[in-house]
Amino acid sequence: MRENFSIRLISINEIPEVTNWARLEGFSPGMDDLSIYRNTDKQGVWVACLDNNPIGSIACIKYNSSYGFIGLFIVKKEFRNNGYGVRLWKHALEYLKNVDCIGLEAAPDRLNDYAKWGFRKSSITNRWKLNGSQNLPLRNFYKDQFHSFKVVPGNKISSEAVLIYDDQREPSPRPHFLNDWLKNSHGNVSAIVDNNGMCHGFGRIRPCVLEDNEQGWRIGPLLADTPPLAELLIRELVGELDAQILLDCSNLNPYANYLLSSLGFEEISKTYRMYKGIQPSCPMNQVYGLACLELG
Repeated sequence: MRENFSIRLISINEIPEVTNWARLEGFSPGMDDLSIYRNTDKQGVWVACLDNNPIGSIACIKYNSSYGFIGLFIVKKEFRNNGYGVRLWKHALEYLKNVDCIGLEAAPDRLNDYAKWGFRKSSITNRWKLNGSQNLPLRNFYKDQFHSFKVVPGNKISSEAVLIYDDQREPSPRPHFLNDWLKNSHGNVSAIVDNNGMCHGFGRIRPCVLEDNEQGWRIGPLLADTPPLAELLIRELVGELDAQILLDCSNLNPYANYLLSSLGFEEISKTYRMYKGIQPSCPMNQVYGLACLELG
């Protein structure tokens, strides 16, 4: 291993390069995703370098003393099998060593690797794909089922109402991340409110870059009280988009697979949620889409 190896915080001007690495790995990164990761924990997104030139990346986000998450773990192909990834990985674990629980999403072929570091498999996360809004089936149920609710743009509901709704369905409060995520200028946010202005679901859709360098879209997060309300949000977010639309959902939601299949989504890949430490106990039956796999 060369001695001019170093690990340092990512700089703003390196974000496009690392985003492109994520694209090449098939992560389908959203526009501005990495900037938000960096802003969520300014000490938590790192690059591995040779001669100060980035060759790898990792995000190790410390939400609080109870919960952290590791993602965006990439080493460029030409630099693999030299020990650089292990050093980057150890750096992330050292940064999160005092956190009660660390989560990550593992590709199927990496399960044994992470298990050696004390991570245990918890659930499956499925990635779903819809090839454009034209593939959504036509249904005529809105007037009968949703007379007590309405869909509003994200700027028409208070941030406090959304945060309260999110806090009850996530393993750890994430106000800083969620505020940046939902107020980002790329994409759209919709929410469902009742006649008293209470939140009953919300979601965001954002443009992403697919592996073939074409533009697609990603939905996430997507939270709703019931499957019909989740469908209402999906239809509102998708609108008339004629492009590939991706959504990541945990199999801990017993209603999600049936709903997404009935809407024309197809399952294209899966990862495994793994935890090290005190695993969070959080009901997932109202979580229909994760914000991103890199930050949990």
